[in-house]
Amino acid sequence: MYLPLVVGVDGSESSLRAVDWAADEADLHEVPLLVVFGTLWERYEGAALARELGRPSTEMKAEDILKAAARRARQRHPDLVVTTETVPDEAEHALVRAGRNASMIIVGSRGRSGVADRLLGSVSRTVAALSDCPVVVVRGNHDNRALGGRHDRIVVGIGAGETSASVLRLAFSEAHLRHVPLAAVRAWRCPTHETVDHPLLTGEPARLYEERAAKELETALENAPSDVAVGRHTIEGPARAVLPAASAEAGLLVIGRRVHGRLGRVAHAVLHRSACPVVVVPERT
Repeated sequence: MYLPLVVGVDGSESSLRAVDWAADEADLHEVPLLVVFGTLWERYEGAALARELGRPSTEMKAEDILKAAARRARQRHPDLVVTTETVPDEAEHALVRAGRNASMIIVGSRGRSGVADRLLGSVSRTVAALSDCPVVVVRGNHDNRALGGRHDRIVVGIGAGETSASVLRLAFSEAHLRHVPLAAVRAWRCPTHETVDHPLLTGEPARLYEERAAKELETALENAPSDVAVGRHTIEGPARAVLPAASAEAGLLVIGRRVHGRLGRVAHAVLHRSACPVVVVPERT
């Protein structure tokens, strides 16, 4: 039996966009969709759904939000199997628990406070840090997907040292399903204390660091499947700036998370600044 995709909803515009993305993804993967609502949220942000139902947002109930979200998903994909669940817990804990029996968790990027979309909500941040399965934080417009048009590639960030097979496996799989190329990006920097006076770096210090990055990139991709077109990109600069820049022309950005319960500086920056949906994949050691 295929594990379902889980999407968290609260009735906000951001969570509705996540439902759309999740419905498309579940249909693409041919798996069921589970829509989850945590009942201990202090207040509901149901303004978008309230307008749809013609009711004041203050009267929105968890059941209303779940029904409307499920209906929205089925309207996009009539054959999609959609179920709903109300969980008596805080949203982040409800989603992390649901993710233990899921292939992926999808959440919106905006916090419940309704702040600017460029800021990452606490629920999204916590789920991405704690989940045992990959988490998609839906950023950018919903059209920013690797399904054709301008955003016709997937980007995967390749870190220094060994890159987890789980990160690459997901990136290869998503590119294969969408029939789009995969851009593997390895950011590199020449430390400021390394100068041309260094005995090993006389003449071209930066070139040696770039060559090392290129070798690490090739090593990471040595088992790339033949049915996916893979581009190699070594780009000078910090990964927390290079990867968001690469997301501008991507439909999906895939990164790893090495420490359970904490987002590193790169993941934190990417989730705040990416122009497209971001998949955070727990790296298995």
